Amino acid sequence: MSATIGARRIRSPLFYRLQRYGVEALCLALGFILVVWSITPIYNMWKIALESHEGIFGGSIIPEAPTLEAFRVVVTQDFWYLERFWHQFGNSFIVGLSVMFLTLLIGSLASFTVGRMRLRNGWMLTNAALMTYVIPASFLAIPIYRIMQIYGLGNHLSSVILALTSFATPYAIFIFSQYGKSIPMELDESARIDGANPLQIYARIYLPLMAPALVAVGTYALLLAWNEYLYNFLLLSTPQSMTVAVALAQFLNSDESPWNYMMATAIIYALPPIILYYGLRRYMAAGLTMGGVKG
Repeated sequence: MSATIGARRIRSPLFYRLQRYGVEALCLALGFILVVWSITPIYNMWKIALESHEGIFGGSIIPEAPTLEAFRVVVTQDFWYLERFWHQFGNSFIVGLSVMFLTLLIGSLASFTVGRMRLRNGWMLTNAALMTYVIPASFLAIPIYRIMQIYGLGNHLSSVILALTSFATPYAIFIFSQYGKSIPMELDESARIDGANPLQIYARIYLPLMAPALVAVGTYALLLAWNEYLYNFLLLSTPQSMTVAVALAQFLNSDESPWNYMMATAIIYALPPIILYYGLRRYMAAGLTMGGVKG
């Protein structure tokens, strides 16, 4: 014990300063590696998109003759894989916005019923919803495909909308239920005294106060639908009905894939969710954390 105490006393302030600098240098090195690891794929996408078809496999780190020709081809649909690009882009928007709207509607109504109307054993609804995530979504692909075929929804956007809404709704119910605990019940009681019915309380009190959570979950649902590939691939089979996420895979069917067109398409397709995320990230953080702080 005395030897240990003596060793500690021998260490000078210089030792602790060097130790702190060493830890900071290690953290900076690790952060630099992570940044390079994250940016490299994005840089490669831009590099390939700015290359001509002949210069893709040139091996240079920087494009030798950068050009925006690939983006022009995508925007003007001047390639046979891109003949319906904007139509498919619209399909992606329809699916994403529909899934977002239905997820917010169903999730907010369920959480309002369980948390604000004092539904007996209502907690079982929230737990049962979360139990659906025990089964991976990929395992349900074939059953859902069969169900959609039975009900005549095959190769229709509504089949994808219904499937993705069923996956996003349990998460929405859980987040809304946790966030709703931060809203005082006295507001509901005061509204009832003034003669408000449950629908008015839901529309005029509950939803406005749930705005941060609505933004967070709505963004999550939109991004889930925007990036989904498996169910889009299974349920949408024609160029008129498919989304851009599925149409991108068609580039791999060619013996000599136009990688620059494919990367340009991917970059354009990624712009809406990037703009949405960075525009609403402040509200997303508030919606995902406030319920846990006040609950």
